[in-house]
Amino acid sequence: MKAKILLLDKNHPLIDQQLLAQGFVLDEDFSSSYDEVLKKINDYDGIIIRSRIPIDANFLNQAKNLKFIARVGAGMENIDCETAKALNIELINSPEGNRDSVAEHVLGMLLILMNRLFIASNEVKNGIWLREENRGDELLGKTFGIIGYGNMGKAVAKRLSGFGVEVIFYDILPNLSDEFATQVSLEELQKRADILSLHIPLTNLTHYMIDENFINKMEKDFYLVNTARGKNLKTSSLVEALKSKKVKAAALDVLEYEKSSFEKLDVENDDLKYLLNSDNVIVTPHIAGWTHQSKEKLAQFIVDKILKLYNI
Repeated sequence: MKAKILLLDKNHPLIDQQLLAQGFVLDEDFSSSYDEVLKKINDYDGIIIRSRIPIDANFLNQAKNLKFIARVGAGMENIDCETAKALNIELINSPEGNRDSVAEHVLGMLLILMNRLFIASNEVKNGIWLREENRGDELLGKTFGIIGYGNMGKAVAKRLSGFGVEVIFYDILPNLSDEFATQVSLEELQKRADILSLHIPLTNLTHYMIDENFINKMEKDFYLVNTARGKNLKTSSLVEALKSKKVKAAALDVLEYEKSSFEKLDVENDDLKYLLNSDNVIVTPHIAGWTHQSKEKLAQFIVDKILKLYNI
C-alpha cells in the first residue's frame, strides 16, 4: 500500500483523482482545529495543505511518521522549514503553478494605477467627465525594479519584454541575469528604479524589508507593487511615503494585516483606512495567484512532485 495522505485544505479535485489512481490512501479534513489534527497526525505519511493549519515545531515533532508536506502554493512561511528539514521531512510547493497569474496581475494593477482607469471609469459612471485630471503615465522608457528573481519575478520580467521598459532586479543569489532582466546591487536598484515590484518570500530577512529607511534610499519618486507577502512592507512607512509623494502610488494584493490563513483582514487602524480611501492605492484581496488556470496548475505540480518523490 502506498502512502496515506491527509488533505487539510480544499484544492482542485485532480489531486484526489490522480493520487487515488496511483494507489495512495487519502483522507480529507477541512474543518478540524490544530489540536484535533495533531491527535491523528501519526496515522499519515504526508499532508497536503494551503494555509489553514500552521505546521510548527510542536506539530512536526509529534508527527512521527510524516515523510512529506506539500503546500499547494508558493510561500512556505506557515511551515517551520528548519525543523522539517532536521527531521528529514520532504518539503514540496508549487510556485510554478501561479507565476503566470501573478505576473498578469502585476501588470493589470500597474496599468490601471498609472492610467487612473478605475478612478476615471467611476467618475464617468457618476456623470463626471475629467480629462486633464486623469492624464496617465506611460510605462515606456521607465526602469522597472524587481526584488526577488524566482518564479514570480522572472514571469513579470518576461511579460514586460514588450513594454519598452528596462528591467533590473536584485536577488540574494548570484548570476541570475537573463534575456529579460539584468541583475544589479540593491543600491543600484534603489538609484535607478521608477517602479518597484516585490517577489520575495517572508523570512526574517525580508520581514519589513520595505520600511522608511529603504524608501528614503530610493533616489526617484516611484510606484510600488506588492504581490508577495503583506509583512514584506511596513504599512506605516508606505502611508507616510504616499503622503509625502515619495511613493507616487501603490498596487497592493497583500496587506500586513491579513490573517495567516489569508482569509480576511485581522485589524482596523488609521494606516489601513488611509490605504483603502486613497485614490493612489489599489488593493485586491490576495488574488494575484488566484485564477481558474492557476488553481489547476498549482495542483498538478503538487501531484507531479509527490509522484516523483515515490518514483512513480
